[in-house]
Amino acid sequence: MKRNIVIATLTAAALATGGTVAAFAAGDDETAAQRQSSSDTQVVADHDDADDRADDVNDDAEDRTTVADGDVSAAEAIAAALKSVPGTAVSADLDDEDDTGKVVWDVDVLGDGTTWHSITIDPATGKVLGSHTEQEDDTAQVRAALKGTSVTAAEAAKAAAAKGTVTSVDLDEDGASQAWDVETRTSGKADQDWQVDLNNGKVTADRSDDDQD
Repeated sequence: MKRNIVIATLTAAALATGGTVAAFAAGDDETAAQRQSSSDTQVVADHDDADDRADDVNDDAEDRTTVADGDVSAAEAIAAALKSVPGTAVSADLDDEDDTGKVVWDVDVLGDGTTWHSITIDPATGKVLGSHTEQEDDTAQVRAALKGTSVTAAEAAKAAAAKGTVTSVDLDEDGASQAWDVETRTSGKADQDWQVDLNNGKVTADRSDDDQD
């Protein structure tokens, strides 16, 4: 009788142990499946991130190609705009048109009074593609910043052209040191920002973005 109890006890223990092993095995299978699922999800996420980075690189390459293929410099685009509409050029930007996506020079010219002219120039031919007038709130501030200065937007663009292909030139009338802000691109390098002195045309690296970062 005692032997039977021992055998029964051992059998029960064996069954319990087997059940535990089976449970652990099932748990291991489930954990492995979860790990595989998590791994698959991470692979998809990494692939998406890689695609996004590739798109950014391609977009930047297309922009540089557009700049390289353009025959009309920033200074020449400004000259073409001023020939079309007299006044003072305050900015010139190589940018996409909202409607067509075509890359054009967009030149802002301050005319008489408070009238501003926005003129689009073909970067391949220098032809005026269109223009319209608008009103701006900072007209007095712009005139005050330019009063008594000797370096024009076109001259600032020419000065900065030694650093790379100029893609924009804008008046910084709000900064502590008022100057022409110029952006350049060079093959294989990131865009660079420069400041051109309004009086002597000296070109210096713009460190304002670095300070903000």
